[in-house]
Amino acid sequence: MQVDLKKATLEEFLEHKTLYYDKIDFTIVKSSWDLLSQKIFLPFVIHIVGTNGKGSTGRFLAHYLHKKDYKVLHYSSPHIMKFNERIWINGSDVSDENLQIAHKFLQELLPIELLNKLTYFEYTTLLAFYLSKDFDYLVLEAGLGGEFDATNVVENNLSLITTIGLDHQSFLGNTVSEIAATKMRSVDNKMLIGYQVFDDVSKTAQEVKKQILEQRNRSIEIIELKEFDKYKLNDKFASYLKRNLHLVIACLNELKIDIDLNLFDDVKLFGRYQKLTSNITIDVGHNPLAAQVIVKEFENKKITLIYNSYKDKDYEEVLKILKPIIKKIIIIPLEDKRIVEKNSLKKVIKQLSLLSDDTIKIDENEEYLVFGSFLVVEKFLTLIGYNDKS
Repeated sequence: MQVDLKKATLEEFLEHKTLYYDKIDFTIVKSSWDLLSQKIFLPFVIHIVGTNGKGSTGRFLAHYLHKKDYKVLHYSSPHIMKFNERIWINGSDVSDENLQIAHKFLQELLPIELLNKLTYFEYTTLLAFYLSKDFDYLVLEAGLGGEFDATNVVENNLSLITTIGLDHQSFLGNTVSEIAATKMRSVDNKMLIGYQVFDDVSKTAQEVKKQILEQRNRSIEIIELKEFDKYKLNDKFASYLKRNLHLVIACLNELKIDIDLNLFDDVKLFGRYQKLTSNITIDVGHNPLAAQVIVKEFENKKITLIYNSYKDKDYEEVLKILKPIIKKIIIIPLEDKRIVEKNSLKKVIKQLSLLSDDTIKIDENEEYLVFGSFLVVEKFLTLIGYNDKS
């Protein structure tokens, strides 16, 4: 059915937007931003790029800034249960009313050619820009990339580099160095580099600095974090979350904002190593890098893994990493063309000599980990009727 994008509600509009694409055309979102930038003023932009840890890093930072009475918007993706999760404003997910106000503004501002061509992520990024106008800070999480990501259409004042590893190779590069370079070329002024698994990242940062100087005649500053145990952080946070928190603290130091560690204690990290109940943990991780940090949290334990995977992810490597802690795997059913075929997944599970099941039945005496993607966590929460993020 043909929809008039100039009159469609936001829900109708996004239903007709491309969610996944094979190539990136940066010119569309750039042209759109050129028009929007004439109408609004953006706050100080903190751009978060990396492979893993962007969502928790952004939320730690936005939460703290809000607690210190700054006006802040945190833009992240994807969402788990509801679209509003992507735009967090001053302590809460954006309201439907404010989303509609921003949507109407863009509908009236942008010509139909741009409205037609903008992707789902590009359009929602523009919504976030509009909603952050006249705030103090915009905490802006990149999507899958950096250099040609829609979030990079605006100049960033400060860039936070979270852990970088192999993921989205078809877009970003085949090696950690290539991926790091693609992400880091989004930096405009200064980058803070957080915890890294691969030594290549540090070397790549220096190479990117030279490229930016040669190609853009711009000198950027690089600060690498070397200490990750300097602060006594709340033990309720998983080890990898503490490393992300150290990056946030370094950012706050750069911003000359005083540190009160107690202000982090009530942060809500939906789906990031979240204890749903005493025996159920949910995590939206989906790649080998995420598996490596998760397996350390369950050391010397045996868990039932509730799992599924996109077919373009290295699910075999993920399961190899998690094998020492797996007692059994329950394959959660997902209706999505991007999901690996069930027989292919079962074949890998069998090759790894792991037990599998298709029935989700929670036993209070067993420990469960729900892991594999945002989609896996969403489906599990829907199945158990979960509707409270607190």
